[in-house]
Amino acid sequence: MPQERLSETDICDRFITPALHQAGWLREQILREHAFTAGRITVRGRLVAKGQPRRADYVLLVGQVALAVIEAKDNSHAVGDGMQQALAYAEALQTPFVFASNGDGFVLHDRTGLSEQRESQLSLEAFPAPEELWRRYCRWKGLSDDQQRVALQPYYDGSNRKEPRYYQRNAIQKVVEAIAKGQTRLLLVMATGTGKTFVAFQIIWRLWKAKQAKRVLFLADRNVLVNQTMTNDFRPFGGAMAKLSTSSNTIEKADGSLQELTLALDRQRRIDPSYEIYLGLYQALTGPDERQKLYRDFSPDFFDLIVVDECHRGSAAEDSAWREILEYFASAAQLGLTATPKETKYVSNIHYFGEPIYSYSLRQGIHDGFLAPYKVIRVHLDIDVHGYRPKRGEVDKDGREIEDRQYNQKDFDRVLVIDERTRRVARWITAYLKASGDRFQPTIVFCVDTEHALLMRQALINENQDLVQQHPNYVMRITGNDTEGMLQLDNFIDPLEPMPVIVTTSRLLSTGVDVQTCRLIVLDREVGSMTEFKQIVGRGTRLHAESGKEYFTLVDFRQASNHFADPEFDGEPVQIYEPGEGDPPLPPETGTTSEGEDLDGLEGDGAGDLDGESDLIGGSDGSGGPEQGTGTGPGGEPRRKVYIKGRPVLVLSERVQYLDEQGKLVTESLRDYTRRLVRQQYADLDGFLRRWRGEERKQVILQELAEEGLLLEALQEEVGRELDPFDLICHIAYDQPPLSRAQRAARLRCDVFSRYGPQARAVLEALLDKYATEGVVDELDNVRILAIPPFSQMGTQLQLIREFGGKGGFERAVHDLQAELYREAA
Repeated sequence: MPQERLSETDICDRFITPALHQAGWLREQILREHAFTAGRITVRGRLVAKGQPRRADYVLLVGQVALAVIEAKDNSHAVGDGMQQALAYAEALQTPFVFASNGDGFVLHDRTGLSEQRESQLSLEAFPAPEELWRRYCRWKGLSDDQQRVALQPYYDGSNRKEPRYYQRNAIQKVVEAIAKGQTRLLLVMATGTGKTFVAFQIIWRLWKAKQAKRVLFLADRNVLVNQTMTNDFRPFGGAMAKLSTSSNTIEKADGSLQELTLALDRQRRIDPSYEIYLGLYQALTGPDERQKLYRDFSPDFFDLIVVDECHRGSAAEDSAWREILEYFASAAQLGLTATPKETKYVSNIHYFGEPIYSYSLRQGIHDGFLAPYKVIRVHLDIDVHGYRPKRGEVDKDGREIEDRQYNQKDFDRVLVIDERTRRVARWITAYLKASGDRFQPTIVFCVDTEHALLMRQALINENQDLVQQHPNYVMRITGNDTEGMLQLDNFIDPLEPMPVIVTTSRLLSTGVDVQTCRLIVLDREVGSMTEFKQIVGRGTRLHAESGKEYFTLVDFRQASNHFADPEFDGEPVQIYEPGEGDPPLPPETGTTSEGEDLDGLEGDGAGDLDGESDLIGGSDGSGGPEQGTGTGPGGEPRRKVYIKGRPVLVLSERVQYLDEQGKLVTESLRDYTRRLVRQQYADLDGFLRRWRGEERKQVILQELAEEGLLLEALQEEVGRELDPFDLICHIAYDQPPLSRAQRAARLRCDVFSRYGPQARAVLEALLDKYATEGVVDELDNVRILAIPPFSQMGTQLQLIREFGGKGGFERAVHDLQAELYREAA
């Protein structure tokens, strides 16, 4: 067969792959048809569709480093036609060398900028060897021989091998190379649910095995995080790893077995220095008293690497006691991990760790299909919109006269409690769960403070009495001052535990708690901090295939979702420090956060607690506002909360919004969404028709639209399954009258087949019938279709193909049929 008639796959098999082998690339260094994303999940209403993953034709590896991408095209294209597509893949995979080919040769694009020409043409025989590309890579990166050894150190490859995703490879490689080159402070920003702990493990493993980091300290701020890390991702470190604690811990692993954690401290708090990987809490290592500063028992140069988990919290503040740990071990490389860098006038991750060495955002995770998308429901209550002003002489439930002023949404449940408002929110949540058809969706309701969480729990229990009768723990309050609620925290986190289902809280669950199955997040308090808002959204972004969780819903009663419109949301972290005249250029050494809050109370009573659980059972739940009816009034005098009963509260409006492909919230129907999406790709009908008629494989166009979020199945359910995808798109996007497949097929039955003999006409008629009844488009020209009924009853494959003058004639006949089939839009 002439080369120009070969398929893209044939071009790869006959020309490109042999050229790679001839250049010295081994089979294990070549990734073919490499899908590096999962395919974006698109949600409209209850309809969910999964897009196609992004797939590179070839990715070439040297060790752990992706050096090159090759995009192949069939020979009807020019040799460099795939370059722009390849460059987009290379940008994501961060490969420096990019190739395009049609089988005649290669076009090379050198992203390092070190070549004489940015793009050059190569023959098939001139494809560079692995050693050549690695040499160029090392020159670009400035890696010495010793640094190259570290850069090539393998990943952990155990029995339960878990391949890093593309962005995890990017993050790991960047950090490993930077530390090998002597960089000592690094910041890694990765959205919640994207595997920061797994990335940290692979970084530590590779540096440890390469002898670049012989002793490592992993710091977290919650006991549960340390325990989970030791029993899950860090488990391969085995006997080289120990926890800096005096309390023995037996942990139940995911498979149900028990594991007792190794401790590096005895009862006298003496450290065993024989371990190589230490994990501990900030609170366990330091405190206000000198005797609590356990970290000083190590020499300042004991550790080669310190990894700081959730570094947006305590370690961000310059005056934090935790910062002294990092400054004491100043000679060690220090890596900060966070989903939400803390950047205020007084607190800065970037000031300490430097600009992020790599970032992977929530928006990118959703677009790639690794994180759950979400829809937002904004509920407006009349009292929130119009506010509340007491009538003259109006009294609260205790008979005290209510201060005469205008109360607004910021006051509700903080200084003024309207019982009907709480009931109305609880009634709405319950109605939503009932309407969804699943009242057992794990749900978190964020409240103003611990008392509000208590009142909300009571209201939800009263709205769900039938289920509470069967399941007493169906609704629970989990706050720092509720011992019974705290005992249910592990059950709520565990995907296999059915109860509790609905949890009310203040700030305790806003960060650091991994509720994989969470499907509903309700905000009934303001969220002033962008950092905290991102953390709250992150509670729902994990996908959970086992329970069928593909997206989650955020219900907003307090306009907290206005943060979506903030350019800072999911943007690159920006340091905010505004020195005035005469101020120093660096952030001040002392101060509080701009929100004036101490999130979760982690810098308070927890200092010096070896088990660090005081971060979970502090009295205030870290809300930063008045608790249990206390607060401060004008002049600093104590202020009591005002409680009002019987004031009616109504829902004024509800609005459902979705996250679009640009990460913006939009309000639109499935039809409007489809129309906008198609018109972004093809501005008018003529442009769409030209592409459709010019593409032999129509499925290519449908796959491209699916990758952008087209919900074809959902659209067919809504508009009509009898419509061809072509007519469905023309009708929705360009207002063309829709034709069913049967109608479209009927228009062809006149003289289209007149130039063929009786047997060939019968085959084409049967193909048209198959299209009309089954909607098959792309498989019609596959000769294997002739081996199934009704074609197999007409003769053998060989006999039927001969009626068309051979395989090529059969394919041309089918393509002519398709061209005629789609000659007109309607």
